Amino acid sequence: MAESPTRPAGRLTTHVLDTTHGRPGADMAVALYRLGDDGARERIASARTNADGRCDAPLMAGETMRPGRYELVFEVAAYFRACRVALPDPPFLDEVRLQFGIAEPGQHYHVPLLVSPFAYSTYRGS
Repeated sequence: MAESPTRPAGRLTTHVLDTTHGRPGADMAVALYRLGDDGARERIASARTNADGRCDAPLMAGETMRPGRYELVFEVAAYFRACRVALPDPPFLDEVRLQFGIAEPGQHYHVPLLVSPFAYSTYRGS
């Protein structure tokens, strides 16, 4: 009897697209938190996006992938200020916080952010 193939290890990735300038959101700070049932937040990872707007490595992968609720925090106001975009004080969007769930940790979860100083969208990508 042949062995069954191993299930691919799951991972969580993200990327940022700057819709104001029509380019990747390079050098943006991103943090990942696991949300507890009691509302507690546990910081799991932090990174900065590369020139392509992506993190150089998955924010979670393999054994660190667990079912649960998570939050990605993107430092968008700091990014746009670094790009010399004039923002109101306080900015309309300072941090963008995306809460999402991981139900199947063996899968690839890709959570992109499309952002401008006044709007954002996201989706589960591939």
